Amino acid sequence: MKKSLLSAVAVTAMVAFAGSAYADILVGVAGPLTGPNAAFGAQLQKGAEQAAADINAAGGINGEQIKLEFGDDVSDPKQGISVANKFVADGVKFVIGHFNSGVSIPASDVYAENGILQITPASTNPQFTERGLWNTFRTCGRDDQQGAVAGKYIADNFKDGKVAVIHDKTPYGQGLADETKKSMNGAGITEVMYEGITPGDKDFSALIAKMKEAGVTVVYFGGLHTEFGLIERQAADQGLKATFISGDGIVSNELASIAGDAVLGTLNTFAPDPRKNPAAQDVVKKFRDAGFEPEAYTLYSYAALQVIAEAAKAGESTDPEAVGEAMKAKGPFKTVIGDLGFDDKGDITRPDYVMYEWKKGDDGKISYFEMEDGK
Repeated sequence: MKKSLLSAVAVTAMVAFAGSAYADILVGVAGPLTGPNAAFGAQLQKGAEQAAADINAAGGINGEQIKLEFGDDVSDPKQGISVANKFVADGVKFVIGHFNSGVSIPASDVYAENGILQITPASTNPQFTERGLWNTFRTCGRDDQQGAVAGKYIADNFKDGKVAVIHDKTPYGQGLADETKKSMNGAGITEVMYEGITPGDKDFSALIAKMKEAGVTVVYFGGLHTEFGLIERQAADQGLKATFISGDGIVSNELASIAGDAVLGTLNTFAPDPRKNPAAQDVVKKFRDAGFEPEAYTLYSYAALQVIAEAAKAGESTDPEAVGEAMKAKGPFKTVIGDLGFDDKGDITRPDYVMYEWKKGDDGKISYFEMEDGK
């Protein structure tokens, strides 16, 4: 009897040990996996997939393997809420995403109420981290920081320019345009136009005619590459000669296929190219060997999962709230985009934006290249 009891205890212990040793940590990856912004969704997905593969191969998170679940929000806030609720029902503990600020903000409330930590690689609207939630983090910077750089650049380089500020009426696009306008106005430059467009619009002839009538020489656009590329191409067709400037929402080589040669000379803000970071070279090679160029937010997504893993290790726990506390208290953490620490709001403590110019590279293909000394 005693022997049987011991055997039963031993078996129970073995099962419990096996269950803990081989448990999965379910991580949701959310973004526009289909639709007009699918290029950005692919960046978030590919970045997370490679990070999960590399972390799992190295032993996982505190001995537990990462399992990814994907949610397609098609850049729509309502669909984002549906994705968030499905993640809750499925037992997701961490979310990498979403891409659009207008989706990340409402989804974060669902996650906060259900004990899920969210870290976005791309949502830059300040309100994402300004609401005092415990669970909101980002590996990118904020639009008030990005707008300050763009506004100063316009003021320094286009003192006599006639500036049009255009936005797509979204929390990201209008938020970024307003921050740039605020910075530009503070430096003594007043726009001659301030207009909003609707995402999904295809014909911008009326807007371009209005800009021509106002004598616009500089166009600042807050929004994504899909509409921006059409505006640039149609402006060229209609003879509007202006310098076009935008933000991180146009950082996809897909822009060149939409705008064609009209994109040449375009300027935009983004963080220093993470692909050049020495810590990223092995990972960048893996992506390129697999036929995927890890541009824009790919490495930011990879870094998001790295941070979760490192914070869980530092905090000796995979509980989302404990990981969140460790992210703020135990950093900075080494990632493919550099060392990342987080403040009490969940923002990174080393935000930096620089200017890029779209031009032809040595291979003859049009892409965005970091400008030297901002010139």
